[in-house]
Amino acid sequence: MTRILITGANGQLGRCLRDASEIYQDYHFTFATREDIDFTDEASIVSHFRSNDYDYCINCAAYTNVDQAQKEESLAFKINADAVKLLAEICNKKNITLLHVSTDYVFDGQNTKDYTETDFTNPINVYGTSKLSGEHYVQSICKQYFIIRTSWLYSQYGNNFLKTILKHGALGTELKITTEQTGTPTNANDLAETLLKIVKIKNEAYGVYHYSNEGNATWYDFAKKIIELQPQLTKANLASTDHYPTFAQRPKRSVLDCSKIEKVLGVESIKWKESLEKLIELI
Repeated sequence: MTRILITGANGQLGRCLRDASEIYQDYHFTFATREDIDFTDEASIVSHFRSNDYDYCINCAAYTNVDQAQKEESLAFKINADAVKLLAEICNKKNITLLHVSTDYVFDGQNTKDYTETDFTNPINVYGTSKLSGEHYVQSICKQYFIIRTSWLYSQYGNNFLKTILKHGALGTELKITTEQTGTPTNANDLAETLLKIVKIKNEAYGVYHYSNEGNATWYDFAKKIIELQPQLTKANLASTDHYPTFAQRPKRSVLDCSKIEKVLGVESIKWKESLEKLIELI
């Protein structure tokens, strides 16, 4: 039986993976929360793998607060880089295939075209820099790895843009949403299914891949579509702004080209608006 470890199991992607795993009856899943594996504690990571064996590790554990990372740089690097280095070393030693989730924020947003896996990386904030450092460790240490860069994750779980808009839209709070950044909203449930498909097909075309839903939008476009799909949000007070001050700088355009993952691994993506609609109907 194939043994799969999911780290960061209480995060939104980890919880989506738990849901997606229910149809995989011939696999044994271990969902590790921070209490099981603490990515700020090397001894915790080593101890877990000393007493457990796996065929695959899907690493969803990460420091993801982009603004707070500017203030807690050492902690962001400890989780997104140093812990990933140790994880890569363990996976390589124990012959575990590592699926590591990364981000569109490894790019600076200056491209006018969608970013491919081979485009120059140049993160402009601490979060993106720490995630890129983690990528480099995986690439230099692991023989069996998939790095999956994704963008603008949302779901029915945790704190994310979708839930923020639904909450404040219902309250009638004024929502000033930026048109300054363009990317692709990605349903974390779709990413979870993609990660498990990669495990299932047992393809050994290791390397870096991009996965997001299809199309692009500004944050304002995303918010507007959410409200359109929720006619009961009669109090919604949405306005666009060409600038919204944030503590950390964000890439202006970080749309990912996902043609490689479809061509090499056979993973297709659906349009972000369709995926959003499906999720809103679900919740």
